[in-house]
Amino acid sequence: MNHEENSDSFFPDMLHAEKLNLTGKRNSNEKLARLDTDKELREKILPLCRLKYGDVYEDKVSGHRIGVLDAVKSDDVKKIAAGESPYLIVNDPPYNVKVGRANTGSLFKIGIENYIKFSENWINAASKVMNDDSHLFIWLGADYKDNFQPLPDFMIMMRDFTGLRPKNFITLRNQRGYGTQKNWMWIRQELLHYVKGDPSFKVVYTDIPKVLKGYYKVVNGKKQENLERSRSDTIRPGNVWIDIQQVFYRMEENVPGCYAQKPLKAIERIIETSSREKDIVMDFFSHSGSTLIAAERLGRKAFTFDIDPVFAELTLRRLEHYRKTGKTGWQWENPFPEIDESPAI
Repeated sequence: MNHEENSDSFFPDMLHAEKLNLTGKRNSNEKLARLDTDKELREKILPLCRLKYGDVYEDKVSGHRIGVLDAVKSDDVKKIAAGESPYLIVNDPPYNVKVGRANTGSLFKIGIENYIKFSENWINAASKVMNDDSHLFIWLGADYKDNFQPLPDFMIMMRDFTGLRPKNFITLRNQRGYGTQKNWMWIRQELLHYVKGDPSFKVVYTDIPKVLKGYYKVVNGKKQENLERSRSDTIRPGNVWIDIQQVFYRMEENVPGCYAQKPLKAIERIIETSSREKDIVMDFFSHSGSTLIAAERLGRKAFTFDIDPVFAELTLRRLEHYRKTGKTGWQWENPFPEIDESPAI
């Protein structure tokens, strides 16, 4: 199936973020406002970006590639792949929902039909470069105020891609969350897992101690309790991940200015289970560069890109910062020291 379209018709102001006429308010201790909403800040950063649309940077140390490309265009995806096939794609596409509190109420929200067209296009582009035996992971949100969209329609759409079959439906349980006095605390993020062909999968263990007792089974004629049969003092992760902290500004891996980062621990778990050393891992929505840093730490090659040159530059800087300092992010610091954007206290 071919869903190739021009992304401008779907996201005239979303993916080409430099056109956004929004002002992000600085209401935390981070050094930068939200990079996707503060037009004035973006205008200061854009001249610092080393890559423009169509450019691909190739890292000479580990073979990573970073580009400014469009996820819905197959030619762009093929350009960064350059004939190589990823064994793993980890994508965190925009969720099509308004997020945050009153200060972010003016953020984009498009119709579900256009969102599904956008999703069809990037899935189509991904399927064309994936290895015959490979994994695809997709972080996706659900707006309960809008019939939990886009999650349900996205899952139905995926039925049309018969070469990709569902493998699992993972929930990451954030250690922090948001809620009101009239609803349950919202502390979950959904992660869809699809596979192409029959890729390998490696069992890993979490750092959560085994504490569940009372489950018995007869083994070789002897009744054994759950902990007796354990191969490890820790447990294998299931499809509800309860041991991973949501990224926020007090953590080293925090990248100021980036909203809703995915935790490195979650990305590393995906990479460890679903790829091998030196494999290619792709990410079509680079954002804060977490997939690239996880790949760097685990000996994989990351091919990652973003249509926004600001986030491509941020990804490149994060790699350079990690190699120079050993730190996975900036925490309280400014990734763009050329400008002083310290919020007023």
